[in-house]
Amino acid sequence: MTTLLLDNINCLATMDDERRELSQAWILIRDRKIAAVGTASEIPPEPHPDRVIDLSNHVVLPGLVNTHHHMFQSLTRVLAQEKELFDWLTTLYPIWSGLRGAHLYTATKLAIAELLLSGCTTASDHHYIYPNDVQLEDQIRAAREMGIRFHAARGCMSLGESAGGLPPDSLVERESDILRDTQRLIETWHDPAPQAMLRIVVAPGSPFSVTVNLMREAAAMARAYGVHLHTHLAENDKDVAYSRASFGVDPGQYAEDVGWIGADVWHAHCVKLNQDEISLFANSGTGVAHCPSSNMRLASGIAPIRQMLDRGVKVGLGVDGSASNDSGHLLNEARQALLLQRALGEPAALSAREALEMATLGGARVLGRDDIGQIAAGMSADIIAFRLDCLALAGALHDPLAALVFCRPPNVDLSIINGEIVVEDGALRAVELPRLIEDHNRVSAELILGEP
Repeated sequence: MTTLLLDNINCLATMDDERRELSQAWILIRDRKIAAVGTASEIPPEPHPDRVIDLSNHVVLPGLVNTHHHMFQSLTRVLAQEKELFDWLTTLYPIWSGLRGAHLYTATKLAIAELLLSGCTTASDHHYIYPNDVQLEDQIRAAREMGIRFHAARGCMSLGESAGGLPPDSLVERESDILRDTQRLIETWHDPAPQAMLRIVVAPGSPFSVTVNLMREAAAMARAYGVHLHTHLAENDKDVAYSRASFGVDPGQYAEDVGWIGADVWHAHCVKLNQDEISLFANSGTGVAHCPSSNMRLASGIAPIRQMLDRGVKVGLGVDGSASNDSGHLLNEARQALLLQRALGEPAALSAREALEMATLGGARVLGRDDIGQIAAGMSADIIAFRLDCLALAGALHDPLAALVFCRPPNVDLSIINGEIVVEDGALRAVELPRLIEDHNRVSAELILGEP
């Protein structure tokens, strides 16, 4: 049994039930869990921990939770620079058709490296294309090597252009194959236990890339196995128009009709939810992954996050795919979320602490986790620390927690996941970053240029 004491913490945002912010604080970690939290006036219950880390020059908070990503897209950044969602997708589908397992593995490692350095400790990735030899195990292997807590969402597309869908027929799968592989993945890899490092999510791509039947069958399978469901919904005006033309209802009503509403479901984007749909989500416990940078990049609009929060909708943050965001810095998404809500004309539309709560506890709730998102005794030891003496925070130390959101988002100095240190002194432990970047750029060129 190993113990680690994080001592002399300058500023600790616990995100606990009282939302305590402590100064001169300490955290005792025993094995994978937080054993105790206290301040200088209290003595830690372990007189001789195996290691002590002094954080007198740091602001500390729970690890950030990324609720929506497409990690393979880090290979195709800065393409289709002036297109909205549907045109952007149809531009990139032909390039993505060349994806191979080795590409996905390398892209996933790079995307996770970027997330880890931004303070992310738990990430869900929605992978929905399986050309050539691609398998979800390519991502699972990468996530395990990097040490991140991972929710692997088995996405899919079954409705090709010839049947009225958006993706090319060459990228869709047979629905029987999708369901069979999803069942295999759940039975092989899903870990429902507390502190689980790997969970499987059932995640058809979107209402415009799968059939009504697959949505219903996927929901039934997920509930039979007790796993969560995830898809895209109401991302932009064309998305809403497709729903009305194809199903005769708005996206939220369609989701309800096919069984995709409930505490075990979260939807990405939801930029165009109307008031009735927001109430539906709130009353049913359905979650939302807010991806502000991607929504701005694709000119999708501004999601009504303030209204969602006021109604009690569970909201987390997502960086979304690195080809529609071109970045994977989760702390930056907290900043963008704050700024974007204020762009509607209300300077108090979202506070820095609300943005950080969405990035931590909010994301945990969206993913259905009650063991992460807070720094409290009994919770998983997922903890991050940022240095206070960096250039970005200079002049803002009177409120270091808010500074993380208002100022240029820094990289993390220390990151602990499941009780293990994965970033120390700002450096990743699991990978040689320059070599990973070199490998990633090589396979990116292969994919974009179509050359082996």
